[in-house]
Amino acid sequence: MHTADDDSGAETPADLPVDPDVPEVPDVPEAHPARTRATGMLRDRWDVLLVIAAGGALGSLGRWAVSEAVPHATDAVAWGTWLENVTGAFLLGLLMVLVLDYWPPHRYLRPFLAVGVLGGYTTFSTYMLDTRALLAAGREAAAGGYLAGTLLSGVAAVWVGIVVARAVVVGLERRRRSRRDEQTGPRTGRRRSRRRAP
Repeated sequence: MHTADDDSGAETPADLPVDPDVPEVPDVPEAHPARTRATGMLRDRWDVLLVIAAGGALGSLGRWAVSEAVPHATDAVAWGTWLENVTGAFLLGLLMVLVLDYWPPHRYLRPFLAVGVLGGYTTFSTYMLDTRALLAAGREAAAGGYLAGTLLSGVAAVWVGIVVARAVVVGLERRRRSRRDEQTGPRTGRRRSRRRAP
């Protein structure tokens, strides 16, 4: 393994970008570096993992409820799974704009809602199993349509979620400015006098 002091010109671990969500691990030779990293992550982020688990439990209950409400036969298109993934994609687009552009930063918000709730609510594995079931039933056209249709409608739903969220944020900002202008006056920055003219 190359180190930062190598003169070989090869890219070294010290030169590579680091994910800000991953804690730094000291460069100490260990017998089991993966175990050391995992132990460090559990020790440093146990609270975030609990938040993700709680959100995942809630999201999974939501997915179960949709699957119960929209059942399907094994050789039929799984509209319940499609609905879960497309609505989850829409909510993810909406949520990311609100989390990144509007709400103040919070340690647990994105892990709970995006990773936990929406990660538990949406399902890639069931989407693939449903596609496989259609293929096994000899419904190749339906499988291809389901595979491509879910992907394309999911991407479109994320885009719609982003557009809707940005429109909501712009509306909220206008309302906030309007209220501030009513209290302070649009140009002077001072409170308006509430005295009536005689």
